[in-house]
Amino acid sequence: MIEKTNFDYLKDDPQFEIFADAAIAAEKIYSIDPGACVLNCRRAMEYAVKWMYSVDDELTMPADTTLVSLLSDADFRAIFSNNDLLPRMDFIRKKGNDAGHGDWKNTGRKITPEIALHCLENLFYLTDFIFYCYSDSEDYDLQRTFDASLPEAQTASQAASSEPVISEEDLQKILDENAALKEFKSQITAHREQQQQTYTPHPLKPSEYTTRKLYIDTMLRHHAQRRGLGRGQKLAE
Repeated sequence: MIEKTNFDYLKDDPQFEIFADAAIAAEKIYSIDPGACVLNCRRAMEYAVKWMYSVDDELTMPADTTLVSLLSDADFRAIFSNNDLLPRMDFIRKKGNDAGHGDWKNTGRKITPEIALHCLENLFYLTDFIFYCYSDSEDYDLQRTFDASLPEAQTASQAASSEPVISEEDLQKILDENAALKEFKSQITAHREQQQQTYTPHPLKPSEYTTRKLYIDTMLRHHAQRRGLGRGQKLAE
């Protein structure tokens, strides 16, 4: 099959459907609206993270189910201790927050094509890790890497025909069903623990000026925002 997006392979395993469509939709809208692309990247990541919590025995869904809380959980972070996916996820979260504000086109929160493409790449390597660790498919491609030319090749017609993202109600129903399957969770957790030992990370390249600047600028601006918040105010997570 000739892949039209970097995320088409996720459709090979039905259990990933709840976040595969959002990831595909993010890439299809990239060339039309980078802000919408980043929003969909954040949405796909949130669905993927919640899916992990629903199937992995090592993870317990906290009372606070905001994305920042889920990403901050010590047990969740331990799963990613041998790769650089945590800063990739945090970048998507922060840029998704920026894109979610109505004034994202202002200079301080502008979502550029470069930022959107980097969010797609980060999302790709997260889903690659999930596929490798949680799927029992024998079709994993060890040579699979992010293809930056695929988002660029998307057209308006392709973006318009992207599949609808799963509703919050249907998402919660699937998560609840997963959480109730005790034997399934035990098996998939054992599979993940075995697989992650042989996963080959795809490290960031902090020596590259553009990548380093993206991360440092994002970190500094969000730190400044937090310091500038008044009492009783909370930064959207």
